[in-house]
Amino acid sequence: MTLRSRFTRAAAVAATAALLLSGCVAGEGSAVAEPAAETEAGWSSDTLNIDYATYNPLSLIIKDQGWLETELGADVSVNWVQSAGSNKANEALRAGAVDVGSTAGSAALLAKSNGAPIQTIDIYSQPNWAAILVPSGSAITDVGELAGKSIAATKGTDPYFFLLQALEEAGLSLADVDVQNLQHADGKAALESGTVDAWAGLDPLLSTSVAVAGSRIIYDNIDFNSYGFLNATDDFIQNHPDLAQLVVNAYEKARGWAIDNPDKTAEILAEVAGIDVAIATTQLTDRTNFDLNPAPGDAQRDVLAIIGPIFVDSGDVPSQELIDDALDNLFEPSFAEKSDPTALG
Repeated sequence: MTLRSRFTRAAAVAATAALLLSGCVAGEGSAVAEPAAETEAGWSSDTLNIDYATYNPLSLIIKDQGWLETELGADVSVNWVQSAGSNKANEALRAGAVDVGSTAGSAALLAKSNGAPIQTIDIYSQPNWAAILVPSGSAITDVGELAGKSIAATKGTDPYFFLLQALEEAGLSLADVDVQNLQHADGKAALESGTVDAWAGLDPLLSTSVAVAGSRIIYDNIDFNSYGFLNATDDFIQNHPDLAQLVVNAYEKARGWAIDNPDKTAEILAEVAGIDVAIATTQLTDRTNFDLNPAPGDAQRDVLAIIGPIFVDSGDVPSQELIDDALDNLFEPSFAEKSDPTALG
């Protein structure tokens, strides 16, 4: 066994012990399963299923640079699955199609409140990625004027929850508008074709629509955006803590890389998203903050505590008790607290 393998196995044992001590393994009171059979190099599984998304630039860097593949070698297959939105990432996590998936914090809370077996192991960004837009030439200037209008939004994602908060602030409810449940790219197309009156949009599609189609932002509020959450299934956290730690280490390496290489990060995002580099640069410099504490904690809980009751009012979660329970069990900060970007070559 190589020195790196010995280090990794030691990290796995430490991570497992930390999870046991914290009582956060697959929920309170859960029994710990026997560890899976090791690969020849000492990893706890021979596959790692992980998502990437244009709303999560750090995932694009990790995929582009090949750090996980280099570290794991031939012993573990890394399967990358693209997430088109937080709702799709949550679907993949619930189905077991990915072990680790990236969502907005609000979407993670919604999924956890409705029984999804997930926990948040890293905060990848603080984005201002959602806003409400109207088409070029629209006479609408504020949210209050959306009464009786059609609005495209992707349910289960931060722009949808952004819309709910914006409507509430303007004295409106879902009953006052016609929400068209469209995936982000389809919402952008509907806005630009005039099929809908407004769109609760997500970057980089949002910035692209403004720059290319002349769409206009009528409401923008960073406080209504939740953080970028990296979530893992309870099974993955419980049975494969060595791989969970490796993924978080890779994310923290990517965080430093993105801060040190903004131009290259914009190029990677532009290529994957199929957008102009200038638009990618705008998303990263004007609407994204990577320089933050990666361990999920009070800052994220405070935001979600505000969003949670809106889920209950809108009928997305049956009760506030489910929200409270989810908030008490969603975060697993130990991996981020122990993260070591230098552990990857």
